[in-house]
Amino acid sequence: MQLSIIMPFLNSHEIVRRQLVYMKAQQYPDDVEIIFLDDGSDPPIEVGEELPQNFRLHTTNEFRPWTSSLARNLGATLAKGKYLFLIDGDYILTREAVERARNFEGDRLGTRRRFGVLDPNGELRTDSETLLEYGLVPSLANRRRRFMPPHPNQFVMRKTLFEEMGGYDEQRILTIEYPQREDNDFKRRLSQMIQAGTVTQTDGNRPEVYMFPNGQFCGDVDYNPFDLFHELSRKTDRNFWYSHNRYKE
Repeated sequence: MQLSIIMPFLNSHEIVRRQLVYMKAQQYPDDVEIIFLDDGSDPPIEVGEELPQNFRLHTTNEFRPWTSSLARNLGATLAKGKYLFLIDGDYILTREAVERARNFEGDRLGTRRRFGVLDPNGELRTDSETLLEYGLVPSLANRRRRFMPPHPNQFVMRKTLFEEMGGYDEQRILTIEYPQREDNDFKRRLSQMIQAGTVTQTDGNRPEVYMFPNGQFCGDVDYNPFDLFHELSRKTDRNFWYSHNRYKE
């Protein structure tokens, strides 16, 4: 197996359904596996029989809030791929993005982000009308290209490097109240390795991924279009400022 796609979910049953319909239609290469982690959904996530090839659903039975990074660590342990594509459930992976990831041969590769949604038929939509319907603020929906800055938590990485780093800091995740900033801690440790010359960060040919508009991109950090995602509140002083100031209409 060359690439393992790892996606945690919490109480996002309809998104799981749409993702599976979409991924099956993409017909990813044979050496790509898909691992969905059900991180404490109530009721538990269930899937039907029409599934993408090389798909697995694993239930973490973790019911504490904000533990998706624990699920990522578990997914990396379960993964059979030489490389990991760690991505959140509100992101959409085209066949082209997966091909770029599976052909990568370095240490770590970031992503480029654009807005898009999976409609109820599991089809990718990127038109302004649909993005506005899903809550994207007009100032972003009307951008010509609608690219967003990269996010450090959506990336491709050599599995042995993830293991060498020890994954995400589980003590930080379990002992600090949200936001635990485990992704910042992970990025800091990776940056130290890059500066030391033991790891190479690659910026070229990054996979282009699509992301559902939600949270701050809809003008309210807790905005959840059509109740498609988990109900955990993201409200902090920093997030409140971003949602009300950074992306004004």
